[in-house]
Amino acid sequence: MTGQTGSGVTAIIGIAALVGVVGGVGSVAMTSQGRSSIAHAARVAAVAGGLKRRRSPASGDYWPGCNEARAAGTAPIYRDEPGYRTEMDGDGDGIACEPIRS
Repeated sequence: MTGQTGSGVTAIIGIAALVGVVGGVGSVAMTSQGRSSIAHAARVAAVAGGLKRRRSPASGDYWPGCNEARAAGTAPIYRDEPGYRTEMDGDGDGIACEPIRS
């Protein structure tokens, strides 16, 4: 019986924490400045996590290699986007300078 009580308390604490986080974010999101802060933090996290580029490829982009494209924040580069070259697409899947995963 003690195990069930412990898991019930854990569930209640988890729900309370979730309500607190949602309430906190919700109160911040009530202002335009708060929404901007949330959007900026989400963008920074997405770029850091490799889910989003810092900048989109632009007309005239040419990168000597993937290290330069990554440093510019443009990688990965998809087929038909400025800066894409088959020489930079090692596996030929239409995505040049894919994120390096360990």
